[in-house]
Amino acid sequence: MAKRDYYEILGVGKSASGDELKQAYRRLAMKYHPDRNPDDAAAQEHFKEAKEAYEVLKDPRKRSAYDQFGHAGVDPAARGPGGRGGFHGDVGDIFGDIFGDIFGGGARRRQARQRGSDLRYAMELDLEEAVAGVTREIRVPTLGRCGVCEGTGAKDGQKQTCSTCGGMGQVRMQQGIFSVQQTCPTCQGSGQRISNPCTTCNGQGRVHETRTLSVKIPAGVDNGDRIRLAGEGEAGASAAPPGDLYVEVRVRPHRIFERDGDDLYCEVPISFTMATMGGELEIPTLDGHVKLKVPQETQTGRMFRLKSKGVQSVRSHRTGDLMCRVVVETPVKLTREQKDLLRQFEQTFTAENSKHNPRSQSWLDGVREFFERMTS
Repeated sequence: MAKRDYYEILGVGKSASGDELKQAYRRLAMKYHPDRNPDDAAAQEHFKEAKEAYEVLKDPRKRSAYDQFGHAGVDPAARGPGGRGGFHGDVGDIFGDIFGDIFGGGARRRQARQRGSDLRYAMELDLEEAVAGVTREIRVPTLGRCGVCEGTGAKDGQKQTCSTCGGMGQVRMQQGIFSVQQTCPTCQGSGQRISNPCTTCNGQGRVHETRTLSVKIPAGVDNGDRIRLAGEGEAGASAAPPGDLYVEVRVRPHRIFERDGDDLYCEVPISFTMATMGGELEIPTLDGHVKLKVPQETQTGRMFRLKSKGVQSVRSHRTGDLMCRVVVETPVKLTREQKDLLRQFEQTFTAENSKHNPRSQSWLDGVREFFERMTS
């Protein structure tokens, strides 16, 4: 089945800003989160779609590739075996490979291949782990240096100059009026030949292996942050230095909190009685519980700020705030007696209703003025 358009999944246009993308993703994540829909396979599929779409579109580089090439520009499955299992190697410039051979770029390509490829690994963390920091062990399939030949590819460690290209790595061919320079077919551009190849790596100098690494994630990391592990990428060809490994952090949506920079946000349901008469609530934070005093006549949507109860930034070490938005919850499944009491309470509101419900009265006045203007 063909993948749906990422913009369509999030319900935004192609010109949507980063904030609009974030808001759209939050709305869908809250609606379809597996914790809220434990037995709904369709909701979980919607959640996965929204998460994948947001991960691509929030990254300017990935978004640009998606806008140009669609899913083929960002789908790891299209990048070969290295793109599966949570990591993938760097993808070369296919046009550079083609035109480099034709117009003499073989030497540049050979030089670029000397250092091993960088790898990326996607590490998913809970919000608590990202805030507090964590040390994780990961297993990374990669190409490592052959221990038998020390990466040379030769059983005796000796290489000879390629007789076809004279060590240049390129050969020149005449095609009509054009003189075309191509990668040497004998040595594949290396300029050297191996007469006695290593039997362990078949002369490649590298072998497939799975490396176990311990990665320390610092406290305060956020979605998209990367940790560089120098020298832990693929081994270089012909005993050249290895590339690096980049561990990219992906923070799972939280059941209670949403993160925006160093601040946390949460919705707190309160009863009609507490909203009217005031009271005290116990609010969870990432480092314990705190008391929140709700004043009388609190309206739904009011925001309360709990200073320094957010996330400590991994860069500035500033600690953000926890923003609590109260929502007045309408009681459900009332008994007959409770309904009768509510009707009696409603009857106590007389012509002075505007004193008790100022927003409602203001809205009614606005509606009245609107219709008067329409009919005049």
